[in-house]
Amino acid sequence: MRPVQYFTDEYLEQCKRMKPADILRFLDEFRRLHAPGRRSGSRLISLKVPEELLEAFKAKARLHDVRYQTQIKHLMTEWVAGHPTDSRAEKHGASRRRREAAGKMQGRVSSPQGGSRCPYGKS
Repeated sequence: MRPVQYFTDEYLEQCKRMKPADILRFLDEFRRLHAPGRRSGSRLISLKVPEELLEAFKAKARLHDVRYQTQIKHLMTEWVAGHPTDSRAEKHGASRRRREAAGKMQGRVSSPQGGSRCPYGKS
């Protein structure tokens, strides 16, 4: 016999306010999550984050009633998919590629810090 699942009044109210697109997204994600033969592709990682940033992120997640680790995964997924949230990274990557191309034209190699260094060890 399966256990009875109870829902809070707040959760039920939140479900009532869901739009059809939200319901479809939920059902699609649920289907993919529980697909037959699906094995977990998750990996535990360790990430150093400044404490102030982490606490601010957790606080904002609480305000939006979402788990902070879930929000991190959501942001990662959006960024990989190329949604608008990645514009800053795209600009950074494009400027780095321009510096590297300019350095190659001058016989120099771009360093990770943004400067350039001579490939023979002396600047």
